[in-house]
Amino acid sequence: MSKRLRVAVIGYGTGGQSSAILLTRDGHQVEVFERAPELGPAGAGFLLQPVGQMVLAELGLLPAVLRHGARINSLYGETAGGRKVMDMRYAELDRRLFGLGVQRGALFGLLDAAWSEGRRLHTDCTIGSIDVEQGVVVDQHGRRHNGFDLIVVADGAASTLREQVSPARLNAPYPWGALWCLVDAADWPWPGDLCQRYIRARRMIGMLPVGTRPGDDRAKLSFFWSLPTADMERSLQEPAAWRRQVAEVWPQAALALHNTPVPQGLAQARYRDTVHRTWFRGRAVLLGDAAHSMSPQLGQGVNMALLDALALRDALRTESNLAPALQRYQAERRAHLGIYHFWSRWLTPLFQSEHDIWAGLRDLVFHPMSRLPIARGQMLRVLSGTRSGWLGQLRLSERFLAQLEHQAAPAIAEPGA
Repeated sequence: MSKRLRVAVIGYGTGGQSSAILLTRDGHQVEVFERAPELGPAGAGFLLQPVGQMVLAELGLLPAVLRHGARINSLYGETAGGRKVMDMRYAELDRRLFGLGVQRGALFGLLDAAWSEGRRLHTDCTIGSIDVEQGVVVDQHGRRHNGFDLIVVADGAASTLREQVSPARLNAPYPWGALWCLVDAADWPWPGDLCQRYIRARRMIGMLPVGTRPGDDRAKLSFFWSLPTADMERSLQEPAAWRRQVAEVWPQAALALHNTPVPQGLAQARYRDTVHRTWFRGRAVLLGDAAHSMSPQLGQGVNMALLDALALRDALRTESNLAPALQRYQAERRAHLGIYHFWSRWLTPLFQSEHDIWAGLRDLVFHPMSRLPIARGQMLRVLSGTRSGWLGQLRLSERFLAQLEHQAAPAIAEPGA
């Protein structure tokens, strides 16, 4: 696209930040509108997959993320009684690959610092309506911000603007959510694994090493406690009882939470399942969770937002007009995302539900099935973000793989979980 666009980005999460950086670097004039009065991340930590790492390499941020993140070699899950449910290792797909546990604060800070040139950012500015044909956004005070060639709606899973771009075919909350927090890693015995423990599908704990962040060299773990959203408030009214429940699932995790105040130190997370027939109309386009929110079972939210931002930039580079560029962006991303929506939707009842029979079946067959060569390869591609559709692959560039091999720290020893 030869024309220099004036772009409004609504939302300053991962998708909004990375879009602002990539589009500004391509010469477009970017203006960001963020509803929060103060800038900062939402959430504790996440697993950065190889596909997300590849986008950060494109942004020039891979060395910094590798420096702060915690290298994750495997996803390991077991019942509270010690029965192995899953043991998925990146090296079985490609010896150069690994996940990276990252604090949301670390990624937010690195992306924020990377957007310096041409920065125009409005905080405490909630956009209530958009005119997708005229390129106008209207804030909570009724002020009209006019003259945008492109409006990128990246205001998250709870987007209030997605329906103004395109009616959702599906937009439903999940009945299960999570409590989150960061705790000191200290002498945590499994520094190279995302570990999970289950009591059927009714209770689940995840412990993910997430490294450090700029300005704080203390390594952290991201704690995840699964429960129905209807029970969130009630469960926190009796902190001692809640701690006992955690200890029933995983005593070592309960010990790691010893200094975490309850409920003050726990954040609540809720999730949605959202599907749109189209992601764009006129001058507006959906990006990130605003376009395709899903349950956290596959842990792909941040990674998909990063890929969205890169695909949008590349589509604007390839096409000479806006409409075909947005069509290209949508086609490329939906071809990749469809399988993740499918598996996220159907795996959720196996890990977050009251379906004890299904959970029991999971405990019996999930791990043996994952050791079958074909099934293992498919599962690892879904985990790493490199599955595209039912049979295709999202290929990682050789340049990125070489950079990863050169800059990454040596592999951590065998999982101890």
